[in-house]
Amino acid sequence: MSRPQNQQSADDIRNKVREGYAEIAKSGQWSGVLSVAQDGGDDGGCCSGGGCCGPTTLTVNQVATAVGYAKEDLESLPQGANMGLSCGNPTALASLKPGEVVLDLGAGGGFDCFIAGPRVGETGRVIGVDMTPGMLSKARHNIEAYRNQSGLENVEFRLGEIEHLPVADASVDVVISNCVINLSPDKGQVWREIARVLKPGGRTAISDLALLRPLPDEILSMIDALVGCVAGAALVSDNERFAKEAGLTDIRLECKSEYIESMTSFEDPLYQNIVEALPNGDKPSDYIASLNIAARKPE
Repeated sequence: MSRPQNQQSADDIRNKVREGYAEIAKSGQWSGVLSVAQDGGDDGGCCSGGGCCGPTTLTVNQVATAVGYAKEDLESLPQGANMGLSCGNPTALASLKPGEVVLDLGAGGGFDCFIAGPRVGETGRVIGVDMTPGMLSKARHNIEAYRNQSGLENVEFRLGEIEHLPVADASVDVVISNCVINLSPDKGQVWREIARVLKPGGRTAISDLALLRPLPDEILSMIDALVGCVAGAALVSDNERFAKEAGLTDIRLECKSEYIESMTSFEDPLYQNIVEALPNGDKPSDYIASLNIAARKPE
């Protein structure tokens, strides 16, 4: 899939992503989207195989464990909040403190928000933003179970696009996101919005998929229906450039191959297709990595 060159193509991508995530919200995991594709859907929504954010061959808890979530965090979550959409663990990277305001870009069913809530405590606040109404409904439905489990009322969810965040300027201490920015057709705008909402001295803890080198054209064409889960990922160097151009400093990047290797070794459908399309001897982890991005807004 070629990168969007105009607003119309960008809108098309957002609509396809929104449709795919609506199916995920209904089914509770990526395998539901696979079922739609197999039953005759037009393009399978966001990920017609397992995909960058979760496989069809592992349970959602296995995915979360593979990228570093603790068993006790997973056990405390409302039922259905974890849909296997993670490619990293931004809440661990963020080193959250009591009283902080946290913003989660692409919150889904509230997975990372409900983990972040107890860390910031009753004096803190967690705001999840998602552009898919079905996801927003799922997340808001989960608030009651979170409240009963934690005794806290410090999590809320807002409908919006991550390129146009429904959040006030300089109001957030920490921005987190988990395998979502790669889906945006305008990543530079996402990073400008991150810089806008962060307080002076605020920080990011982003987990995303990124490219170590460009994917072959055959793969970009093959995964057009995946709407950016892999094809939309930016080069590692571009991610650094986006953050720097937005005015952020102290940018630290950490590439990890374990997630991609897990998807490959567990014969995730998407990654098996990628293997078949790569030059002989190449593997997906030669091209794709899970990337942690830490940055700070100057004081």
